[in-house]
Amino acid sequence: MPGKIRQMIDTIIGQSAAGNPMLQRVIKTKMILKGINPTKFTDDSEDDPAIIAKLENMMHSFGASASKTEETTAQKSSHGKIQTAFSSLPTTADCVKDLRKKLSAVDPVMVIFFASTRHDPETISRYMKEAFPKTQVFGCSTAGEITSGRMLSDSVVAMGFDDAMIRDLKIEIVRPIDQRSVIEQACKNFEMHFGQSVTSMDPARFVGISLIDGLAGAEENFMETLGDLTSVPFIGGSAGDDQKFSCTYIYANGSTYTDAALIALLKPGTAFSFIKTQSFRPLGKTLKVTRADEAKRQVLQFNGKPAAQAYAEAIGVPADTISKHFMRNPIGLIIEGEPFVRSPQRISGDSMFFYCSVKEGMKLSLLESTDILLDTRQAIGRAKEKLGHISGIINFDCILRTLDLHQRNLSTEYANLFSDIPTAGFSTYGEQYIGHINQTATMLVFG
Repeated sequence: MPGKIRQMIDTIIGQSAAGNPMLQRVIKTKMILKGINPTKFTDDSEDDPAIIAKLENMMHSFGASASKTEETTAQKSSHGKIQTAFSSLPTTADCVKDLRKKLSAVDPVMVIFFASTRHDPETISRYMKEAFPKTQVFGCSTAGEITSGRMLSDSVVAMGFDDAMIRDLKIEIVRPIDQRSVIEQACKNFEMHFGQSVTSMDPARFVGISLIDGLAGAEENFMETLGDLTSVPFIGGSAGDDQKFSCTYIYANGSTYTDAALIALLKPGTAFSFIKTQSFRPLGKTLKVTRADEAKRQVLQFNGKPAAQAYAEAIGVPADTISKHFMRNPIGLIIEGEPFVRSPQRISGDSMFFYCSVKEGMKLSLLESTDILLDTRQAIGRAKEKLGHISGIINFDCILRTLDLHQRNLSTEYANLFSDIPTAGFSTYGEQYIGHINQTATMLVFG
């Protein structure tokens, strides 16, 4: 009967969000990233068996994670300490000694680090754990490193948190990445550690960090599954390898992993917030995905035309020149006025490959780049206004943004936006916040 889809959508949102406005927005975003836009359906919408089947799967997933969540209450800022450091010394041993010395002002319970693949992966992971033997130490390889006032290469950056800043944490390695049962087991391990279900955790008191193999092409399904299991927000990035595109690495307490993901569930002792900034605006032109190979992140047709032709017509250039416009004119899924960017990677015949999955039926907007410095400055300002002050930022910043800044000679100006804020981050092969996105900076901000 007409209206069943609307009813199912309302049930999913109502049961999963339990009246929490922030969770309502998160659930709606998750649904759109799955290919169903709640705003498109009314009580009079005809029933589509394919959509109903998707919603039934969602009801099973979200329903399994739907329970009463404690009322979200704002955390107060702690008097804890965050310390950042970087080192560009030539040997791994000297780098790690340098970092240990620079982080001596804090007695860390957690150290997160991001390292160039100039450093042997097994060695850097082992040395970092040896330098902080009583600390939870984790990180990944990079395509560039970010710290307060600097954008680096061939370096290591690190951030240490004391026990007032991070009250508790648990790290889990997920391997293989695409196996749901392994992600489910990681969540069960979180529940055993914290003594409560991941479905009942207050999203204002718990936050997750995700670091994922940047060449596995598995981020969408991974984040989708994780999002089905918990409403705790996870933010992070896909590991890099200095643009060699050969092998990326995940580090955890002295061990090194490939074809893996790391998820860390944190219970901060301070308020926290998120920044998602992509510095693009929609141009009012829509490209509907009419044929795609979703597993390969390949679009065969937009608007019923060969993908490359439709994209070229949208930006008004010859088809054989469109690759020159990828960085400044990606496409995006617009959710409540905000783009979730899908960046073109390459042309293959008349089709287009993307760095992020696109689903058939998605209506994507052609985007145009804006002022990355202004957008980022304003985003930091909003976070500071919300939290009162900023104690530290972990910045997961897309390699395409890094390259764009370099081409425009803006790298130093961008780095200076963080000069008075303890910051550690890296240039990623993809970013995570609710789902998987591109050409975006996702940041975890501590008050």
